[in-house]
This record gives sequence, structure tokens and C-alpha cells, in this order.
Amino acid sequence: MGCDGGTIPKRHELVKGPKKVEKVDKNAELVAQWNYCTLSQEILRRPIVACELGRLYNKDAIIEFLLDKSSEKALGKAASHIKSIKNVTELRLSDNPAWEGDKGNTKGDKHDDLQRARFICPVVGLEMNGRHRFCFLRCCGCVFSERALKEIKAEVCHTCGAAFQEDDVIVLNGTKEDVETLKRRMEGRRLRSKLGKKTKKPKVAESLSKSDGSEGAPGPSKMKTGKPEETSLDSQEKKTTLPPRSAAAQGSSSGKAGKPPCGAMKRSIADSGESEAYKSLFTTHSSAKRSKEESAHWVTHTSYCF
Repeated sequence: MGCDGGTIPKRHELVKGPKKVEKVDKNAELVAQWNYCTLSQEILRRPIVACELGRLYNKDAIIEFLLDKSSEKALGKAASHIKSIKNVTELRLSDNPAWEGDKGNTKGDKHDDLQRARFICPVVGLEMNGRHRFCFLRCCGCVFSERALKEIKAEVCHTCGAAFQEDDVIVLNGTKEDVETLKRRMEGRRLRSKLGKKTKKPKVAESLSKSDGSEGAPGPSKMKTGKPEETSLDSQEKKTTLPPRSAAAQGSSSGKAGKPPCGAMKRSIADSGESEAYKSLFTTHSSAKRSKEESAHWVTHTSYCF
């Protein structure tokens, strides 16, 4: 039955106890979060995008996921909250001048420093390797360390100058508490956007109905008051009375050359149905005539010679 040759078995070799919880290496977890895509598990390469929960992705992987949402992909759960390309933000990252990458490791005999990161904070200079908390702005996509935002408090982005609010700051690869708060903010933003779209639709319908009604109804200039017979009579009277006024105005402006014959003027004013006050303005009126005693025996330039 075994145990030959003087071997002494121990208890843990004979009795199966509960399995120990496997502890994940923190360094390996940090490397996976900050250097590899959450969806495709490939090395991050530009253009790099981040979701509203602070996870990093390759933009190509997100586009492929949105075009082909198959249930066979087990990693699709990591991006299930991404419904369109508008739910991700393209990041503006600052390169680390001290990072060489794989340039000096051609033979494979060089030690790779996993703590050395490809990107740094443009304000403080901290490396984005997971040891320090980093965050980005949804309005512009610029990436900073949390220390830079705390030390230099401003309502404007340090790089591009875009204004932002507290709701626009999203922590990259945060803790479980950070992810829960970001998830609540994301749900609140999407709910507000849906309500805004619903309120816009009735407003657009009301504006269209108002425009249709204004086109169908006549405007104030087109509205006519009173009976049609009265308006036609008034227009005819105006037509008959207007020519003498215009003729008189033309005669006064043009002078003697444009003055009509006196006989025609007398007949037109005398026969017209204007008031006596209006007729008294003309020299042919009885009030403007002088007697022979008052009139002079010489000719003057005045219009009172008859």
C-alpha cells in the first residue's frame, strides 16, 4: 500500500484540506492594468482610450467589439457598459523621455524594469506605473496625476486650458470604491441625457405646429377690417382726391415750368369734394382773390397778379 523504503508520510499528504486562496501578485496585476488592454489583453498602443469607469483600452479593440458583439467572447463583460464610441474618451498622454522600451533588449539578456512606465504626468513628472493615482478629464482627455490636481487647484486644464468640473475627473484603474462612485455618476449622466432627449422632442413638435399655424393664418398686414363695400368706396374716393394733391405738389416743386394751366387748376379744385380749409391753400380760392382797388397796376413776381 505504499510507504515502502522507510518513507514517513505527513498529514497534509494523506488528508485533503480546504484549498488556500491564491494571492495575486500585486506587481503583475499593476503591469497588466497599466500596460495591457482590458478587452483584448494586448499591449496598449496609441490611440489609447478610457471608459467612464477608468479602464484602459486600445481604440481598435473597442471598435471591433462594437461592430461584433458576440456572446462567445468571455472578455466582453469588461466592456459591457460601452454602448457606443461616445462612451469612451481618447487620452492625451505625455511620453516618458527615460523609457527606452525594447530598443536595448535585442538579445534578450537585459533586465526589464517593470516599474519604468511609458507615460508620465506633464505637471509633476510622476511615472504612470500604477504606484501613483492618475486621472483624466472627460472634456479634453488630458491625463494628470492626482497629486498635480490637488497641489495646483484650478478649474481649467493645465495642458489645454479647457474648463472642467468635478464630475469630469475620472480616476484611472481605481479601487472598488472608486469604480462604484464612477458607476453611479455614469448612470446619472445617461439618465439625464435620456430625459433631455425626451423633453426636446415635444418642444420641436410644438415649434413645428406653431410654424404651420402661422403660415396658414393671415398676418396682421393681410387682415382687412370692415365690410368689403365700404373699403372699396373709400379706395375710390382716395383715388379721385389724390391726383389734385400730387399735381399741386409737383407744380410747387418744379416751379413755373411745371405749373399746369390756371383754368384746369381752377376747375379741378373747385369741382373736387375737398374741405374749405384745404381749398383755401390755393390762390384760386375766393378768400385769396383781391379786389381791383387792392391790386396794383404793375406786374410783380408774386403769384397774386390776375
